[in-house]
Amino acid sequence: MAKCVLVTGAAKRIGAAIVRGLHGAGYRVIVHYRGSVQAAVSLKDELNQLRPQSVELLQADLTQIEHFAELAGRAIARFGRIDGLINNAAAFYPTPLESVSEAQWDELIGGNLKAPYFLSLALTRELEQRGGSIINITDIHGLRPLRGFSVYSIAKAGLNAMTLALARDLAPSVRVNAVAPGAILWPEAPMTEAERARILAKVALQRTGTPEDIAETVLFLLNSRYITGHIISVDGGRSLYS
Repeated sequence: MAKCVLVTGAAKRIGAAIVRGLHGAGYRVIVHYRGSVQAAVSLKDELNQLRPQSVELLQADLTQIEHFAELAGRAIARFGRIDGLINNAAAFYPTPLESVSEAQWDELIGGNLKAPYFLSLALTRELEQRGGSIINITDIHGLRPLRGFSVYSIAKAGLNAMTLALARDLAPSVRVNAVAPGAILWPEAPMTEAERARILAKVALQRTGTPEDIAETVLFLLNSRYITGHIISVDGGRSLYS
């Protein structure tokens, strides 16, 4: 029976690429989404045409952690098992120091750190039974903070720390790793060509990556039976620069 992976925030962008990559490698996939109903349904229909009954949907608001035990049960019920959890869902927007609010703090820390932590805990017993894997999608700015995005950077730094902490606490039954993307997709908010050029000037390969680069790294970690507690930067060499 094919293994099953739950991917959060998976209806669009990098999440959808991860789903397609896992599906192409033979996994069954649960696509979590919050509000992107049309994109989620379209992705499910696309992949189920290739392999019937191989993709299911799971709608949930990951800020409501009091419902995570019930959410974990719903996820397991989709295919009767969970072998992997990809914590991809995230919130991203600037928080200038002069105007940052407690509500912004709660949303960014909640979406990027609190939710992955408590969802991982809710699925721990199932993953232990399966010898499973958790992969967190972090960000290079969890190591080198992005100016003007202090709360987001702090949240991703916490997700990096969570990766290492859970790798120790859940060993030897569950492997826990992370992928830290660099310049993969430009933000949905408009950017000038000058802004993009400034970013690429600090990328050794002088180009953006693709969502498929992240998906390939996730698949590598999912299939690697002797790797845990690692954060792999997929950044085209951005980490080489200060």
